[in-house]
Amino acid sequence: MSTKRARVITVVAAGTLTLATLISVAGVTLSTSTAAAGTADAYLTSANDNAAAVRAAHSDNGSTSAQQMVIVSKTQDMRAEHQQEIAAEKAAAARAAKARAAAKAEAAWAAKARAAANAAVTAHAASVATPSGSPQQIAQAMLSKYGWSSGQFACLNPLWGHESGWSVTAENPSSGAYGIPQALPGSQMATAGGDWHTNAATQIKWGLTYIQGRYGSPCGAWAHEQSAGWY
Repeated sequence: MSTKRARVITVVAAGTLTLATLISVAGVTLSTSTAAAGTADAYLTSANDNAAAVRAAHSDNGSTSAQQMVIVSKTQDMRAEHQQEIAAEKAAAARAAKARAAAKAEAAWAAKARAAANAAVTAHAASVATPSGSPQQIAQAMLSKYGWSSGQFACLNPLWGHESGWSVTAENPSSGAYGIPQALPGSQMATAGGDWHTNAATQIKWGLTYIQGRYGSPCGAWAHEQSAGWY
């Protein structure tokens, strides 16, 4: 018989066994805190029930040492189960933290990709709007950016010559149409750049975009101008 088991039997025989002594002999430490409140409540309820059983066994002079050791064993099992629950909760928290870190990294990557895409768009827009020379030369240089051949200038030249004489500051006194493409109102050209009042490249960029969306090509716009008197 082990020393610990002999001690339990001796204490019981003497009639001096207390709950604290029994738990101390079993090497059990009860915790009142856990990662989840529900787990703690369940654990403490079980511990209280077990403690009641220990007290009942203590008051019964006919209890055997085997019955006392069964109660101690159950208390130890509850402690082990409680520790397993805490370990499982810690593991779940670690997985959640790892998932949050992965989501944060993905968001950072997406932000970086958006910044790169915006930079590419800005660079492309600058390449479209930076030709130099006379308004006619700027327009000729931009035609290929819209997928048109240089032959389309033969239609664009008379179109805007008729509308504005290729003047950046041309303004229709009756309608208020403004600039080389005679945008109505002129403020529409702000979508191509804030300098639409005076920058020929900005006005031409807006005008070619308008022609592409409405008529498909400068020759399409010129054909409508000839038949209707406007485009």
